[in-house]
Amino acid sequence: MKFVAFERAAQGTGASRRLRITGRTPGIVYGGTSEPLAIELDHNALWHAIKKEAFHASILDMELGGVESKVLLRNVQMHPFKQLILHIDFQRVDANTTLHMKVPLHFSGEENSPAFKIDACLITHVVTDLEVACLPADLPEFIAVDLSDLKKGTSLHAKDLTLPNGVKAVIRGRENPVIVSVVTPVAEVVEAPVAAPVKGKGKK
Repeated sequence: MKFVAFERAAQGTGASRRLRITGRTPGIVYGGTSEPLAIELDHNALWHAIKKEAFHASILDMELGGVESKVLLRNVQMHPFKQLILHIDFQRVDANTTLHMKVPLHFSGEENSPAFKIDACLITHVVTDLEVACLPADLPEFIAVDLSDLKKGTSLHAKDLTLPNGVKAVIRGRENPVIVSVVTPVAEVVEAPVAAPVKGKGKK
C-alpha cells in the first residue's frame, strides 16, 4: 500500500496546530541508519487510509520527494472526540532486520464446525491479532484461521495456528494462550409449576 508524504520544515506545537488547519497531519519517520525526519501528510487521504486493515498490518511504500522507501505504521494519535488525526509515526524497514508486528487474524469456517453445527456451542474469538517476528519480506497481511474442525469441549491455542514460512509467533505471558474458546450452552431449566396447597378441613 502506497502513500505520499512531504518533508515538514516548521516544528513545534504552534506549527503543528497551523498545519492541521490547512488540512495536513504532522508526523515523523524514524529508524534505520537515517536520522528521524519530520513529515506531513494530506489529512483526508490519511483518514481514508487508516480505515484499511492493510495500512496497520503491512509494509507500506512511502513516497517522499520522489523517492520510495519501506515503512511500518507505528502510532496514530487521534483527537479525543473529533474525526481528526493529530500525529502519526512511521518506522523505516530494513530488509535484513527481523521485525515484530501485530498481524490480524481472519477467522472462517466456524458455522460449519461440529461445535457450532451439531452442539450449538458458543464460539468466542478471545484475541483478534497475533504478534509475530519475521523478516519484512515474510510479513503476512493477515493470518487465516480455519475453525471448521472445532469440536465441543475444545479450544484453539496459539500453537495450533498454521503460520506462513519464516513467521514465528511471539508469545508473552502465558505459554500457549487461547485464541478461540468453545463454550457448551447451558441447558435451560424449566421449573415445574408449584401445585396450590390443598386446604384441609378446619377442626371443629
